[in-house]
Amino acid sequence: MSDTDANLGRLFLVATPIGNLQDITLRALKVLREVSLIAAEDTRHTQKLLSAHGLKGRMISYREQNHKTASRRIFAVLDSDKDVALVSDAGMPGLCDPGQVLVREAIARGARVVPVPGPTAAIAALVASGLLTDRFLFLGFLPRKTSAIIRMAEDLAWEPGSLVFYESPVRLGKALGSLAAVWGARRAVVVRELSKLYETFDRGTLTDLSQRYRGGTKGEVTLVVEGSREKKVQAGPELKQVIEALREGRKYGTGEIARLLGGLTGLGKRVVYQLIVGDKGADDEESP
Repeated sequence: MSDTDANLGRLFLVATPIGNLQDITLRALKVLREVSLIAAEDTRHTQKLLSAHGLKGRMISYREQNHKTASRRIFAVLDSDKDVALVSDAGMPGLCDPGQVLVREAIARGARVVPVPGPTAAIAALVASGLLTDRFLFLGFLPRKTSAIIRMAEDLAWEPGSLVFYESPVRLGKALGSLAAVWGARRAVVVRELSKLYETFDRGTLTDLSQRYRGGTKGEVTLVVEGSREKKVQAGPELKQVIEALREGRKYGTGEIARLLGGLTGLGKRVVYQLIVGDKGADDEESP
């Protein structure tokens, strides 16, 4: 059952090129040609795109700083049963930009939100990185503060999927160093200037890359990092018992040691017992 209002216009989320102006779909051009209003992150930037494809359109600026006033104008158009296209400077609007707020408000008002798929830096970087793509986590822009990056890295220490971030070229080296401090020498790829003339995929470990980019870089950056290759150790009752015993200097008999280590290793009590006592099993304490 639809929760949209047939009397309202549609809000199109139109993906635009992340670099090369030819990376735009025929459908996107058709939508931009036909809508009553184009809400653009930077109207000057979008005008270059429209001019490159022989398009004209009524535009307004829509960004975080003018959300309230711009959204009123956008909803006035939608309320009159006319369509609006939302575009960002590059890639898919609503992804790591204020468009996500507009989308929620449009849905709440009953407007139909229509995605027009196209280029996305995160996916383009991931599929060409050489790292695993069957499971990944996109986390947007890295935190600005080193302490926040470290906390985030600790929270994701056991995530097995590839991790995709956006980062400022100026802060790149410092951010790589912070990630390396928690994750060690994981494989990573620094992707710069996707689809542009100086597109580069710089592969290495977090440690190596942090040194390579310690002075920063130029251009737009997407970072792809290998996920954890180790399984998280679950702190079961046996492990907790061993930890407490070590803290208190407690002594255990062979049978109890076999039970605890059997549970920790998954080998079972009897197998571990035999490993402990070896050939002298008959002379040791009672077998389990």
